[in-house]
Amino acid sequence: MDHNVDLQVDVGGVVLKNPVMTASGTFGYGLEFKDYVDLNKLGGIVVKGLSIEPSRGNPPPRIVETACGMLNAIGLENIGIRAFVKDKMPQLEKLDTKVFINVYGKTESDYVRVAEIADEVPGIAGMEINISCPNVTQGGLAFGVDPCAASSVVGAVRAVTRKPLMVKLTPNVTDITVVAKSVVDAGADSLSLINTLTGMAIDLRTRKPKLANRVGGLSGPAIKPVALRMVWQVANAVKVPVVGMGGIMNAEDALEFIVAGATAVQVGTANFVNPGVAGEIVEGMTRYLIENKMNSISELRGSLIT
Repeated sequence: MDHNVDLQVDVGGVVLKNPVMTASGTFGYGLEFKDYVDLNKLGGIVVKGLSIEPSRGNPPPRIVETACGMLNAIGLENIGIRAFVKDKMPQLEKLDTKVFINVYGKTESDYVRVAEIADEVPGIAGMEINISCPNVTQGGLAFGVDPCAASSVVGAVRAVTRKPLMVKLTPNVTDITVVAKSVVDAGADSLSLINTLTGMAIDLRTRKPKLANRVGGLSGPAIKPVALRMVWQVANAVKVPVVGMGGIMNAEDALEFIVAGATAVQVGTANFVNPGVAGEIVEGMTRYLIENKMNSISELRGSLIT
Protein backbone atom coordinates (compact mmCIF):
# COMPACT_ATOMS: atom_id res chain seq x y z
CA MET A 1 0.00 0.00 0.00
CA ASP A 2 1.21 3.50 -0.80
CA HIS A 3 1.56 5.28 2.53
CA ASN A 4 2.40 8.66 1.04
CA VAL A 5 -0.44 10.47 2.80
CA ASP A 6 -0.14 12.97 5.64
CA LEU A 7 -1.89 11.86 8.82
CA GLN A 8 -0.04 14.29 11.09
CA VAL A 9 -2.17 16.47 13.36
CA ASP A 10 -1.54 19.13 16.00
CA VAL A 11 -3.62 18.65 19.14
CA GLY A 12 -3.23 21.80 21.19
CA GLY A 13 0.52 22.04 20.76
CA VAL A 14 1.24 18.30 20.71
CA VAL A 15 2.07 17.04 17.22
CA LEU A 16 0.89 13.46 16.63
CA LYS A 17 2.06 11.33 13.70
CA ASN A 18 -1.59 10.32 13.15
CA PRO A 19 -4.96 11.19 14.73
CA VAL A 20 -5.49 7.88 16.56
CA MET A 21 -5.18 7.93 20.32
CA THR A 22 -6.30 5.43 22.94
CA ALA A 23 -8.91 6.51 25.47
CA SER A 24 -8.13 6.72 29.16
CA GLY A 25 -9.32 3.78 31.22
CA THR A 26 -9.50 1.39 28.27
CA PHE A 27 -5.80 0.88 27.56
CA GLY A 28 -4.30 0.52 31.03
CA TYR A 29 -0.93 2.25 31.19
CA GLY A 30 -0.33 1.37 27.53
CA LEU A 31 2.34 -1.23 28.16
CA GLU A 32 -0.23 -3.96 28.77
CA PHE A 33 -1.14 -3.84 25.06
CA LYS A 34 2.36 -4.07 23.58
CA ASP A 35 1.85 -7.71 22.52
CA TYR A 36 -1.36 -6.89 20.65
CA VAL A 37 -0.58 -3.66 18.83
CA ASP A 38 2.58 -1.85 17.78
CA LEU A 39 2.43 1.07 20.22
CA ASN A 40 4.77 3.05 17.97
CA LYS A 41 2.11 3.08 15.23
CA LEU A 42 -0.32 5.07 17.36
CA GLY A 43 -0.60 8.83 17.43
CA GLY A 44 -0.98 8.97 21.18
CA ILE A 45 -1.67 6.96 24.30
CA VAL A 46 -3.81 8.36 27.11
CA VAL A 47 -3.14 6.31 30.23
CA LYS A 48 -5.77 5.53 32.84
CA GLY A 49 -6.75 8.29 35.26
CA LEU A 50 -4.11 9.16 37.85
CA SER A 51 -4.72 10.59 41.30
CA ILE A 52 -2.30 11.99 43.85
CA GLU A 53 -2.52 8.81 45.95
CA PRO A 54 -3.20 5.22 44.78
CA SER A 55 -6.88 4.27 44.58
CA ARG A 56 -8.52 0.84 44.78
CA GLY A 57 -11.62 2.01 42.91
CA ASN A 58 -15.11 0.63 43.41
CA PRO A 59 -16.03 -2.87 44.63
CA PRO A 60 -17.03 -5.47 42.00
CA PRO A 61 -19.01 -6.16 39.96
CA ARG A 62 -17.96 -3.04 38.10
CA ILE A 63 -18.31 -3.87 34.41
CA VAL A 64 -21.57 -5.00 32.78
CA GLU A 65 -22.16 -5.68 29.10
CA THR A 66 -25.26 -3.97 27.69
CA ALA A 67 -26.97 -3.80 24.32
CA CYS A 68 -24.47 -2.16 21.92
CA GLY A 69 -22.03 -1.28 24.66
CA MET A 70 -21.00 -1.63 28.26
CA LEU A 71 -21.40 0.02 31.64
CA ASN A 72 -18.39 0.53 33.86
CA ALA A 73 -18.00 1.75 37.41
CA ILE A 74 -14.30 1.03 37.91
CA GLY A 75 -13.99 4.04 40.17
CA LEU A 76 -10.71 5.22 38.65
CA GLU A 77 -8.51 2.56 40.25
CA ASN A 78 -4.87 3.49 39.74
CA ILE A 79 -1.36 3.31 41.19
CA GLY A 80 -1.05 7.07 41.81
CA ILE A 81 1.01 9.66 39.95
CA ARG A 82 4.27 9.05 41.84
CA ALA A 83 4.31 5.28 41.19
CA PHE A 84 3.35 5.92 37.56
CA VAL A 85 6.28 8.28 37.04
CA LYS A 86 8.68 5.87 38.77
CA ASP A 87 7.49 2.52 37.38
CA LYS A 88 5.76 3.18 34.04
CA MET A 89 7.25 6.29 32.46
CA PRO A 90 10.78 4.88 31.98
CA GLN A 91 9.31 2.35 29.52
CA LEU A 92 6.69 4.65 28.00
CA GLU A 93 9.15 7.42 27.19
CA LYS A 94 11.06 5.04 24.92
CA LEU A 95 8.07 4.90 22.57
CA ASP A 96 7.81 6.95 19.40
CA THR A 97 4.27 7.82 20.48
CA LYS A 98 3.07 10.79 22.52
CA VAL A 99 2.02 9.89 26.05
CA PHE A 100 -0.72 11.81 27.84
CA ILE A 101 -1.74 11.30 31.43
CA ASN A 102 -5.36 11.59 32.54
CA VAL A 103 -5.66 13.65 35.73
CA TYR A 104 -8.47 13.43 38.25
CA GLY A 105 -9.21 14.44 41.80
CA LYS A 106 -11.94 14.93 44.36
CA THR A 107 -10.91 18.51 45.05
CA GLU A 108 -9.33 21.25 43.00
CA SER A 109 -6.12 20.93 45.00
CA ASP A 110 -5.93 17.21 44.10
CA TYR A 111 -5.78 18.10 40.40
CA VAL A 112 -3.16 20.75 41.06
CA ARG A 113 -0.90 18.40 43.02
CA VAL A 114 -0.96 15.76 40.28
CA ALA A 115 -0.27 18.40 37.62
CA GLU A 116 2.67 19.82 39.57
CA ILE A 117 4.36 16.40 39.69
CA ALA A 118 3.62 15.64 36.03
CA ASP A 119 4.95 19.03 34.94
CA GLU A 120 8.46 17.91 35.91
CA VAL A 121 8.37 14.75 33.75
CA PRO A 122 9.76 15.36 30.21
CA GLY A 123 8.17 12.22 28.71
CA ILE A 124 4.64 13.35 29.47
CA ALA A 125 3.52 15.20 26.32
CA GLY A 126 0.32 16.58 27.80
CA MET A 127 -2.39 16.18 30.39
CA GLU A 128 -6.02 15.27 29.88
CA ILE A 129 -8.03 16.80 32.71
CA ASN A 130 -10.99 14.60 33.65
CA ILE A 131 -13.67 16.98 34.93
CA SER A 132 -16.34 14.28 35.13
CA CYS A 133 -15.27 13.52 38.72
CA PRO A 134 -17.43 14.36 41.76
CA ASN A 135 -16.36 17.56 43.48
CA VAL A 136 -16.51 16.56 47.14
CA THR A 137 -16.33 20.16 48.33
CA GLN A 138 -19.41 21.03 46.28
CA GLY A 139 -21.80 18.28 47.33
CA GLY A 140 -20.44 15.61 44.99
CA LEU A 141 -21.64 17.22 41.77
CA ALA A 142 -19.22 16.59 38.91
CA PHE A 143 -16.88 19.49 38.12
CA GLY A 144 -17.82 19.18 34.46
CA VAL A 145 -21.53 19.88 34.78
CA ASP A 146 -20.95 23.36 36.21
CA PRO A 147 -19.18 25.82 33.89
CA CYS A 148 -17.84 27.79 36.86
CA ALA A 149 -16.41 24.75 38.65
CA ALA A 150 -14.98 23.43 35.38
CA SER A 151 -13.36 26.76 34.61
CA SER A 152 -11.94 27.03 38.11
CA VAL A 153 -10.23 23.64 38.16
CA VAL A 154 -8.79 24.10 34.66
CA GLY A 155 -7.52 27.55 35.57
CA ALA A 156 -5.90 26.19 38.73
CA VAL A 157 -4.09 23.46 36.76
CA ARG A 158 -3.11 25.90 34.02
CA ALA A 159 -1.37 28.04 36.65
CA VAL A 160 1.02 25.25 37.69
CA THR A 161 2.03 23.62 34.40
CA ARG A 162 3.53 24.56 31.06
CA LYS A 163 2.35 21.34 29.45
CA PRO A 164 -0.54 21.31 26.97
CA LEU A 165 -3.90 20.74 28.62
CA MET A 166 -6.67 18.70 27.05
CA VAL A 167 -9.94 18.86 28.98
CA LYS A 168 -12.29 15.86 28.83
CA LEU A 169 -15.92 16.93 28.78
CA THR A 170 -18.87 15.08 30.25
CA PRO A 171 -21.98 14.63 28.06
CA ASN A 172 -24.24 14.69 31.12
CA VAL A 173 -25.13 18.36 30.66
CA THR A 174 -27.85 20.39 28.98
CA ASP A 175 -25.53 22.36 26.67
CA ILE A 176 -21.98 21.03 26.30
CA THR A 177 -20.82 24.11 24.38
CA VAL A 178 -21.24 26.30 27.48
CA VAL A 179 -18.79 24.16 29.45
CA ALA A 180 -16.50 23.88 26.42
CA LYS A 181 -16.21 27.65 26.11
CA SER A 182 -15.65 28.09 29.85
CA VAL A 183 -12.67 25.72 29.99
CA VAL A 184 -11.12 27.14 26.81
CA ASP A 185 -11.31 30.59 28.39
CA ALA A 186 -9.60 29.12 31.47
CA GLY A 187 -6.64 27.87 29.44
CA ALA A 188 -7.50 24.54 27.80
CA ASP A 189 -5.38 23.91 24.70
CA SER A 190 -7.72 21.22 23.37
CA LEU A 191 -10.91 19.39 24.31
CA SER A 192 -11.77 15.68 24.31
CA LEU A 193 -15.35 14.41 24.24
CA ILE A 194 -17.44 12.62 25.09
CA ASN A 195 -16.88 10.89 28.37
CA THR A 196 -19.41 8.19 29.27
CA LEU A 197 -23.14 8.71 29.68
CA THR A 198 -24.55 7.81 33.08
CA GLY A 199 -26.57 4.59 32.95
CA MET A 200 -27.89 1.61 34.89
CA ALA A 201 -28.49 -2.10 34.38
CA ILE A 202 -30.89 -4.17 36.49
CA ASP A 203 -30.94 -7.90 37.23
CA LEU A 204 -34.60 -8.83 36.95
CA ARG A 205 -34.14 -12.03 38.97
CA THR A 206 -32.78 -10.23 42.02
CA ARG A 207 -34.26 -6.80 41.24
CA LYS A 208 -30.89 -5.30 42.11
CA PRO A 209 -28.51 -3.15 40.05
CA LYS A 210 -25.96 -5.26 38.17
CA LEU A 211 -23.20 -2.86 39.21
CA ALA A 212 -22.16 -2.68 42.86
CA ASN A 213 -22.01 1.10 42.40
CA ARG A 214 -25.65 1.03 41.12
CA VAL A 215 -24.86 3.36 38.21
CA GLY A 216 -21.97 3.50 35.78
CA GLY A 217 -20.69 5.04 32.58
CA LEU A 218 -22.19 3.83 29.30
CA SER A 219 -19.75 3.49 26.41
CA GLY A 220 -19.54 1.69 23.08
CA PRO A 221 -21.50 1.90 19.82
CA ALA A 222 -24.71 2.86 21.65
CA ILE A 223 -23.37 6.35 22.39
CA LYS A 224 -21.79 7.14 19.02
CA PRO A 225 -24.69 9.23 17.62
CA VAL A 226 -24.70 11.38 20.77
CA ALA A 227 -20.91 11.73 20.64
CA LEU A 228 -20.90 12.75 16.97
CA ARG A 229 -23.53 15.40 17.60
CA MET A 230 -21.66 16.86 20.56
CA VAL A 231 -18.29 16.84 18.77
CA TRP A 232 -19.86 18.67 15.83
CA GLN A 233 -21.43 21.24 18.17
CA VAL A 234 -18.25 21.87 20.15
CA ALA A 235 -15.98 21.97 17.09
CA ASN A 236 -18.17 24.76 15.75
CA ALA A 237 -18.24 26.63 19.06
CA VAL A 238 -14.53 26.84 20.00
CA LYS A 239 -11.25 27.62 18.28
CA VAL A 240 -9.13 24.89 19.90
CA PRO A 241 -8.72 21.35 18.54
CA VAL A 242 -11.35 18.78 19.49
CA VAL A 243 -10.60 15.10 20.06
CA GLY A 244 -13.65 12.94 19.42
CA MET A 245 -14.58 9.67 21.07
CA GLY A 246 -17.61 7.53 21.79
CA GLY A 247 -18.41 4.26 20.08
CA ILE A 248 -15.49 4.20 17.64
CA MET A 249 -15.09 0.57 16.56
CA ASN A 250 -13.33 0.92 13.19
CA ALA A 251 -11.75 3.39 10.77
CA GLU A 252 -15.10 4.43 9.30
CA ASP A 253 -16.37 5.44 12.74
CA ALA A 254 -13.18 7.38 13.41
CA LEU A 255 -13.35 9.20 10.08
CA GLU A 256 -16.93 10.28 10.77
CA PHE A 257 -15.66 12.16 13.81
CA ILE A 258 -13.01 13.86 11.65
CA VAL A 259 -15.72 14.91 9.18
CA ALA A 260 -17.73 16.28 12.13
CA GLY A 261 -14.80 18.53 13.02
CA ALA A 262 -12.52 16.49 15.28
CA THR A 263 -8.77 16.91 14.85
CA ALA A 264 -8.06 13.50 16.40
CA VAL A 265 -9.96 10.61 17.94
CA GLN A 266 -9.69 8.33 20.93
CA VAL A 267 -10.51 4.63 20.75
CA GLY A 268 -11.97 3.19 23.95
CA THR A 269 -14.38 0.30 24.41
CA ALA A 270 -13.30 -1.27 21.10
CA ASN A 271 -9.97 -2.13 22.78
CA PHE A 272 -11.80 -4.66 24.96
CA VAL A 273 -13.23 -6.40 21.88
CA ASN A 274 -10.09 -6.22 19.73
CA PRO A 275 -6.86 -5.19 21.50
CA GLY A 276 -5.24 -4.40 18.15
CA VAL A 277 -8.02 -2.19 16.83
CA ALA A 278 -6.23 1.15 17.23
CA GLY A 279 -3.48 0.07 14.83
CA GLU A 280 -6.08 -1.22 12.37
CA ILE A 281 -7.84 2.15 12.46
CA VAL A 282 -4.61 3.94 11.50
CA GLU A 283 -4.26 1.61 8.50
CA GLY A 284 -7.92 2.08 7.58
CA MET A 285 -7.56 5.87 7.63
CA THR A 286 -4.59 5.63 5.29
CA ARG A 287 -6.55 3.43 2.89
CA TYR A 288 -9.50 5.83 2.89
CA LEU A 289 -7.35 8.82 2.01
CA ILE A 290 -5.60 6.92 -0.81
CA GLU A 291 -8.88 5.60 -2.23
CA ASN A 292 -10.42 9.07 -2.13
CA LYS A 293 -7.31 10.74 -3.59
CA MET A 294 -6.66 12.91 -0.56
CA ASN A 295 -3.13 13.87 0.41
CA SER A 296 -3.82 14.89 4.00
CA ILE A 297 -6.27 14.11 6.80
CA SER A 298 -6.77 17.86 7.11
CA GLU A 299 -8.75 17.80 3.84
CA LEU A 300 -11.40 15.74 5.59
CA ARG A 301 -11.57 17.65 8.88
CA GLY A 302 -14.80 19.57 9.37
CA SER A 303 -16.00 18.73 5.85
CA LEU A 304 -19.54 17.89 6.94
CA ILE A 305 -22.05 19.25 4.44
CA THR A 306 -25.08 20.70 6.22
